Amino acid sequence: MQKILVSRCLLGHRVRYDGGASGPFDLLQHWLDEGRVVPLCPEVAGGLPTPRPAAEIPGGQGARVLDGNAAVITTEGEDVSAQFLSGAYQALALAREHGIRIAVLKANSPSCGNLLTYDGTFSGVKVRGEGVTAALLKRNGVRVFSELELAEAALALEALSEL
Repeated sequence: MQKILVSRCLLGHRVRYDGGASGPFDLLQHWLDEGRVVPLCPEVAGGLPTPRPAAEIPGGQGARVLDGNAAVITTEGEDVSAQFLSGAYQALALAREHGIRIAVLKANSPSCGNLLTYDGTFSGVKVRGEGVTAALLKRNGVRVFSELELAEAALALEALSEL
């Protein structure tokens, strides 16, 4: 059975930076009931507490953090890049361990955003870009969707199941 990496906050776990959750979602619960879901919050896995100061990537590009050309900075000015990178590499290790080819991660997150992230000014402005974990997973062949793309993720999972 094809496994799916899913952000823990989307499963209703209170691990978001503000101590909240973003789910659960019916389809994710269905996959959880089927035993397909491998849950992870990269930020918590990387050693950050809940709640924690909000963090953004100046320029919004997680790939630049992976390459050492940008940092993840909190509202308090702390560089938390090491924790974000640790969580991203733990996500990749889980993907490899479980043969995961699809992930459903939290939209707009500096870890998990797959299409947009905040621009690093803490002003609510979003830019095209990926979070650190999403960028690393994509570089390694995992298709990354957000909770806004569950229908697309289901189609991708169905296509994999038919192989």
